Amino acid sequence: MHNPQVPETLDGWSALHQMFRIDWTQIKLLEEAERHQIFDEAASFFSALESRKDGASALVQLLGHKGDLMLIHFRNTFEELASTQLKLAHTRLHDYLVPTTSYVSVVELGMYEMTAKVHQELKARSLKAGSEVFEAAFDEKMNEQRARVVNRLFLEFPKRRAVCFYPMNKRRGEVKNWYSVPFDKRAAMMREHGLIGRQYAGQVNQIISGSIGYDDWEWGVDLFADDPLVFKKLIYEMRFDEASAAYAEFGPFYVGLQFSALELPKMLEGETPDLRSLNDISCEK
Repeated sequence: MHNPQVPETLDGWSALHQMFRIDWTQIKLLEEAERHQIFDEAASFFSALESRKDGASALVQLLGHKGDLMLIHFRNTFEELASTQLKLAHTRLHDYLVPTTSYVSVVELGMYEMTAKVHQELKARSLKAGSEVFEAAFDEKMNEQRARVVNRLFLEFPKRRAVCFYPMNKRRGEVKNWYSVPFDKRAAMMREHGLIGRQYAGQVNQIISGSIGYDDWEWGVDLFADDPLVFKKLIYEMRFDEASAAYAEFGPFYVGLQFSALELPKMLEGETPDLRSLNDISCEK
């Protein structure tokens, strides 16, 4: 049953973020030939994941103490995520990766305005909420919206150098509780929130994933930009809108540089890996 107080979501890729610390001490103890063999095997493994057409993976060199490497996997199902996680665990490089945290979610688009609009339309047709006819008509409308925005649900990783990931909640304390605010008020706040984001169109790509029931926070946010300064400006400005100022709680931030899988050996040898286009890579083959 579709509750008029609960905004519908359209769901896309299943997503898994994995953060690791690299055991540099043990890597340095490897003989050169073995080290190169392990690194090349890992580069080949990740290159295959990076170039997948039906849900790919991205690699990010993290800055700071929270980890050295972040992997972001988009797949059709949790089963495919589980397979990727297990295959990674059976690479030799995994013996030198120390997990620091992870995040499980599903790419989503919140449909506040559309949920309200559809309920109003069906009510105007004298359809009773909760009836089989109402539920079928509602699902049909949502399927139409899903077809319209499918490219935003099953998208490719933006090929931009700077990456920022953070989890967040909507506050549900005794004084401020997002989930007890009337639907129309929540929708208005989310509209204001979205208007700020649209001012940064072209400068940043944002991917929202829902994690209620999957992880310790309610949403995960991935930002991709050419200039990391955009993250600071966008997030700071959004802190002043009501949805964030009164109701948002933020988890830890992970910031780093996206790089190409074939550059992984360079990173493991102590050089900053590059983000190269597929055209650049194919020209070398």
